[in-house]
Amino acid sequence: MVNSEHGPSVGPIEAKWPDVRRIAVLRGGGLGDLLFAVPAMTALRAAYPAAEIVLLGTELHRALFDGRPAPVTEVWPLPPYPNVHEPAGQPFDESEQQAWFDALKPVDLAVQLHGGGRNSNPFLRKLDPKYLVGARTPDAAEADRWLPFRYYQHEVLRALEVAGLAGAPPVELEPSIAVTDADRATADEVLDGLPDPLVVFHPGAGDPRRRWPAERFAEVAAKLAGAGCGVVVIGAPDERDLVERVASQAGARPLTSLSMSALIGVLARAKAFAGNDSGPRHLAAAVGAPTVSVYWMGNVVNAGPLGRSRHRVLISWTSRCPVCGVDCTREDLPRCEHDDSFVATVPTAEVLSEMEELLAGR
Repeated sequence: MVNSEHGPSVGPIEAKWPDVRRIAVLRGGGLGDLLFAVPAMTALRAAYPAAEIVLLGTELHRALFDGRPAPVTEVWPLPPYPNVHEPAGQPFDESEQQAWFDALKPVDLAVQLHGGGRNSNPFLRKLDPKYLVGARTPDAAEADRWLPFRYYQHEVLRALEVAGLAGAPPVELEPSIAVTDADRATADEVLDGLPDPLVVFHPGAGDPRRRWPAERFAEVAAKLAGAGCGVVVIGAPDERDLVERVASQAGARPLTSLSMSALIGVLARAKAFAGNDSGPRHLAAAVGAPTVSVYWMGNVVNAGPLGRSRHRVLISWTSRCPVCGVDCTREDLPRCEHDDSFVATVPTAEVLSEMEELLAGR
């Protein structure tokens, strides 16, 4: 952290721009990708309190912020656009894209939190913003203010550093999501009949290499269920087979069709959460649940929790693909074809021990 005239910061805090009434923030991707950007958007809200802040994201992001306090004014789901937002089965239509850009204008400040800028900086330039800030790789178009993109930087801190270029010092270092009474009431319905304390497991992850073996999750879950905990296993609909397999082996309740409100309510009720580096893990932490997470070492750099009192991290130090031996720490090398777990070396006993400590309040 840098001590500037504004207090601690990530990098320099540049001067704010005048007459900024509408801010567009680009951050597509999944749930975790969005949560990494929340502290930066909170900083922008504090620096430009009178401005509209429009998140250019996805329907999932809209569902997250719907009906709860948030730093953004509204969410505009992105149109299908090459190398920025490519939903399966949806064609690229230039006329629809142009209509989307035209409807969003005018934009005073565009904030690029969507990677190295090779595709996202030109995308935002189509909004004709007065000012553009973001990270950039050497082959990306420049923004008005920019910082060099380096893959191995924590995603939250990178986004905060970009916000600082727009004159917005940090307000929070980790994302937080408000929990509403409606979230809690919805969760009470799906958790009816389960004893306390509630323990939540999420065995999935977008990248299969980040998944700890399902049978290990089942073993830990079974031990905690046997100790009297209420245990649920959560996942998206496309993770149903995985969730039901773990839940069946553990004697736990599977939950794969939760609304966003119910998911938030369930996670907020959890006395402890166990999972991989995934969107639900980041959401659990953001709503206040203590977490135990299994991480590959490179992902700890980019996405690990900053503290250890409430968030325990168990790290796999695998540096080469278990199948072909390619160096998996090299960001300049193409991804090999293998999906074998990078985190299978983490012992079951360590995950169980950390969960038991959290449940004991230590």
